[in-house]
Amino acid sequence: MPDRLLLRLASDGGLTWLRQVSGARVPAVSTAGVPPAAALDGADEIVVFVPSEDVLLTATQLNARNRTQLLQALPYAVEDQLLSPVEELHFAATQGSGDPIGVAVVAKSKLSAWLDRLREAGIQPDVLVPEVLALPVTPGRATVMVEGYRAMVRLAPWSAFTCILSELPDWLAQAQAADVPVPLVVHDFRAAAALALPAPIAAYQERQHDPLAFLCANFAAPPLNLLDGQFASRHRQARGTRWWRIAAALATAAVILAVANLGVDVLQLSRKSARMDMLAREAVRNAFPDIDAAQLARLGPEQLMRGRLERVHPGEQSSGLLRVLAQVAPVLGTTTRIQTRGMEYRNGTFELALRAPDVAALDSVRERLAAVPGMKAEVTVANPSADGVDGRIRITGGTP
Repeated sequence: MPDRLLLRLASDGGLTWLRQVSGARVPAVSTAGVPPAAALDGADEIVVFVPSEDVLLTATQLNARNRTQLLQALPYAVEDQLLSPVEELHFAATQGSGDPIGVAVVAKSKLSAWLDRLREAGIQPDVLVPEVLALPVTPGRATVMVEGYRAMVRLAPWSAFTCILSELPDWLAQAQAADVPVPLVVHDFRAAAALALPAPIAAYQERQHDPLAFLCANFAAPPLNLLDGQFASRHRQARGTRWWRIAAALATAAVILAVANLGVDVLQLSRKSARMDMLAREAVRNAFPDIDAAQLARLGPEQLMRGRLERVHPGEQSSGLLRVLAQVAPVLGTTTRIQTRGMEYRNGTFELALRAPDVAALDSVRERLAAVPGMKAEVTVANPSADGVDGRIRITGGTP
């Protein structure tokens, strides 16, 4: 059994509550008034007992393919027992499959008034159940609970009534006349003397205390819940809906963050691409100073380089220069510490003018170029200066 908060709503709107803690050895004692916020927040389930005199209990035989169909058919299955139009009434039925089906009927206005009273007190119930269904059921006996001016009688699982105390003998006499077996087990919560009743008494418990504790002690799983049908989505499922909304909000936030991170990555890559394009244009401008800004704006660096080389060495690019450039470019493209100052191709020999931070970095580029199949590379010039080394690397070969 989960930790439950159980409340009793009186006809005048008064509240009494107690908390059932799973595994507790000491019986709970009820407290009058509205439960504190800590008790409401800490409860796994909030069950409210409502006045039974406002609820009709009955049973019916009904076949339905699903619960929605069952709730739609209920009003017409018990219509002959009703005094009010079905449009003004709310119907609840037992959960699961069973025969017969237990039914509770209450005026929609009364149910709404109960929920409004609970809402005013900051209470959102999970279960609303007529208090008479918390009385114990014993085959062949009737359970009577007497308190103050009223009495509740449960004759069978779905046969019960509530009346003022002065009318109890007449109601019991009618039950006897209808051949209803009513040996009585009476729980009397008054300080007065025992009642004289027109029925056999199987047991009589006088001067009992704490009616809510008594109801809770005999109440396990709710046989039905008045928060059914049109009222279910607004109350019983409200907590679950709240958590689903929180989960949906968190999922939305995660998607927004992911999109934002992706946008940042795209922006960074765009900036890097723009920088690489700028460096390529500067390299072409340095290699060919006669190229003007209009040409650079109209054609890309690769197109300008290819066209200029075609004009300078019209027969060699396809067989020599372009192949060497294709082999040299990957090495220079991954070397961030080296600046290309110029290049020259003549008679199958390719020379690179480079600026390196030191001789070791220059020699590292040479080694990487020499590692290309069929290519030979040697440093021909290495002039140290204040901010690095100006060097030249001569490349020959280039045919695997």
